[in-house]
Amino acid sequence: MLETDVLQQLARKAEIRVYPPGAYVFRQDEVSQDVLFIIASGLVELVIINDRGVETVIGLRRPFDFFGETVVFSRRRYPGSIRVKKHLCCCLIFRGDLEYLLYHYPEFCTFFNRLLAERMRLLYEKLVVGRSADTPAGSSGYNFGLFRKRVSEVMSSPVITCRLGDSVRDASRLMWEKDIDAVVVTDTENHPRGILMEKNLVRNLIARQKYPVESCRVEDVMNSSLTEVRPQTFIGQALVAMMRKNTRHLIVMEKGEIAGIVSLVDLVKTQSAGTMMLTRDIESQPNLSGLAQVHREIRKILKEMVEEKATLYEIFDVMSEMRERLIRRAIRLSEEKMKSAGFGSAPAEYCWINMGSGARFEQTFAAEQDNALMYADKGEPEKCRIYFTELAERIVRNLERCGFERCQNEMMAVYETWRKPFADWLADIQLKGREIKQEQLPYILPLLDFRPVWGNFSLVEDFRSIFFSLFRKWLKSRRFEEDHTEYRLPIRFLGTFSTESRGIHKNEMDLKKSAIMPMIHCIRLMAAAGGITEPSTLGRLKILTESGILSEGDGAAFSQSFEFLMMTKIRENMKKIERGRKADHYIDPYSLRKNERLVLKDALAEVSRLTDMVKEEYGGFWLSCVV
Repeated sequence: MLETDVLQQLARKAEIRVYPPGAYVFRQDEVSQDVLFIIASGLVELVIINDRGVETVIGLRRPFDFFGETVVFSRRRYPGSIRVKKHLCCCLIFRGDLEYLLYHYPEFCTFFNRLLAERMRLLYEKLVVGRSADTPAGSSGYNFGLFRKRVSEVMSSPVITCRLGDSVRDASRLMWEKDIDAVVVTDTENHPRGILMEKNLVRNLIARQKYPVESCRVEDVMNSSLTEVRPQTFIGQALVAMMRKNTRHLIVMEKGEIAGIVSLVDLVKTQSAGTMMLTRDIESQPNLSGLAQVHREIRKILKEMVEEKATLYEIFDVMSEMRERLIRRAIRLSEEKMKSAGFGSAPAEYCWINMGSGARFEQTFAAEQDNALMYADKGEPEKCRIYFTELAERIVRNLERCGFERCQNEMMAVYETWRKPFADWLADIQLKGREIKQEQLPYILPLLDFRPVWGNFSLVEDFRSIFFSLFRKWLKSRRFEEDHTEYRLPIRFLGTFSTESRGIHKNEMDLKKSAIMPMIHCIRLMAAAGGITEPSTLGRLKILTESGILSEGDGAAFSQSFEFLMMTKIRENMKKIERGRKADHYIDPYSLRKNERLVLKDALAEVSRLTDMVKEEYGGFWLSCVV
């Protein structure tokens, strides 16, 4: 891009500076040094301190990255601090020299502007998902600590590694010398391939004597199942990842390279044991009253995450995992009560199924119960009917005691429509598929969000495979009576929002009905047509974009719109709860800030565009019960 002689001239004018670990290159609100910093070696943290004095690490910069670009031209004060994490060597390009390059070399100017535009896009995305919202902090009164720190603040770096082909003797000696209980295993290109822990050595070389020590290689005994997180991941989210994957170590990756490693011990050292015990308490609660208390604490975690400006993905990730663990524990307690009441064990294998937001990993506040029960065809039919009728009643009642309200649309396992043997489930969809009518859509469409959470998962997987195959055929046939229902953009002719004119929700709009559900439904239709089994909306959008079904521009626009709509709903509900009201799906659009109202209108326009795309591709019949 720049010729050699130009680079040589620039090198003579540039300055080299080095900084030790812990030093600050510059601090937030300091006057600009009028230079662009380019990292030759080392690692730095980008640190922001908010108006409450809370420090947050928002990113890392590695070799060949640059920083200081936001003020090198504006000459304003630095909006954040740069703190050295690993011994730093920087090349400093002064403002005058940089301006000369931008003015005289168009290709360099285009390249530099593209990098700046990408960083601005990331900042915009943070606004869209609600990181700029002002929410009072610390009002929960419950000190979790898990969502005030990021993994980058507790991870170990640099990471001690060994190679796949190294002997276990050498690897063990390395672990002893460094006083560590695990070492990351890499290939010849330094990509992580596994992790070697002390328990791997004990299990394979001592307890089982599976391999002779003299000839055993690291790759023979290592754990090849790795769980990766980003440096910006919340500690609480990292803890959930550990529990979900049943691991004690996480590999921290950034831009395809190993940035660090975080262990369970690292998390305990952050004084986060209180919330860690809360999560584990779900598994150990002996009764429903204890489980209900834990659920109330889960709500406080949601509040904490919103206050700390967690992203929608982070909120979904943590909330869904905790609530699903709670549901599974409620089911186990129900099974135990069935035995003590004389019903015995289940007469056939069964599976408890989540539908709706629970199936999509999109629960935030405790939503209505959307569930179903499927059991195997084996066993005496009447005995199965009696047992699973009683079990479903107990589970739904217990979930209600824990804070999950009953579904107003009666989409629960206590109703026979959503509780039956595998053969009946299969017969129903095959019968309805011969001639689908509009009134059948409320039964068929929920099966697109149909995920097992307890029991024999293979029952549901077999059924879902058959259902999705049939559904794709139905979508392609387009032999249904065309419905001319159009999505009504909740914006009036003069640009005002369409809100309720009377009742308790006067001057409010139902965000779920008018925007969120149409968007979720359109995306799941497109995903089903493309053979995508991923249940979450954001996950579906990601795969639709990667597979080329959606363009990158459409995928990004729809993702940003969905995130903004959901985060707006979450934040507005938090305000309602603080005022003693119940969380619901309504918002007052005129209570939002001006820039938020503008983004809301853009998001609603994207919903309208998405519904038009789906209607053109698959027909209005499939949208009639949603829009």
